[in-house]
Amino acid sequence: MTERATSFGVETGSYEKGRPEYPAEAVAWLLEQLPAGPRTIVDIGAGTGKLTRAVLGLGVTSVTAVDPDEKMLEALRERTPGVQTVVGTAEALPLADATADGAVLGQAWHWVEPVAASREIGRVVRPGGALGLIWNVRDERVDWVRRLSGIMKGSPAEQMIADDDVVVTEPFGALDERRWEWTREMTRAELHAMARSRSYIITAPDEERAGIERDMDELFDELGLVGGATLAMPYVTAAFRTVREA
Repeated sequence: MTERATSFGVETGSYEKGRPEYPAEAVAWLLEQLPAGPRTIVDIGAGTGKLTRAVLGLGVTSVTAVDPDEKMLEALRERTPGVQTVVGTAEALPLADATADGAVLGQAWHWVEPVAASREIGRVVRPGGALGLIWNVRDERVDWVRRLSGIMKGSPAEQMIADDDVVVTEPFGALDERRWEWTREMTRAELHAMARSRSYIITAPDEERAGIERDMDELFDELGLVGGATLAMPYVTAAFRTVREA
């Protein structure tokens, strides 16, 4: 796992403020293949718990949050008391065999080695259980968003979605995919927090981070984003699901 993949813990506040929630209908779609009744889900790469809370909001009985960064899990526990948390990765889960009905990863699969992660998650998920992957990606078909992305630089997630390169292997079957388009009203401060939560910027030298903030401010001034004004950030939520074969 790279330095960037484990860098987020120093910006938990920015991550929580700047990153969007997941559309409830998209999270429901990830899980709708599971049988009715009590369900146990593992949220891998859980971060500050945005997907954890969305899953719990759908009536899931139990969620175990897994993340390689204890600082992220600490932030998750503060916002979501009572959730079991463990330090681990998709390739090395500190969980027993066949103990979960499903697993989900939000903004995380692009950090994993897909063959090893598929095998390890398949060990923990019962036969017939589900694996769901989800990303919120800025819609760069909009001019100002494309300019903002040019300032902030791209991400592995954005590249994976753009290249249609999401790979899951045995013991899981073929992937189903759906996408949702929506917008989130964001202030200047929230847009800066979103940028500060990105691994490229977290790990960049101080001078480069300062330059990115200056360039963002110039764009926001041009767009009239001052005071309490907001911009509608267009997002595309890309979701993928698959079933663990017997």
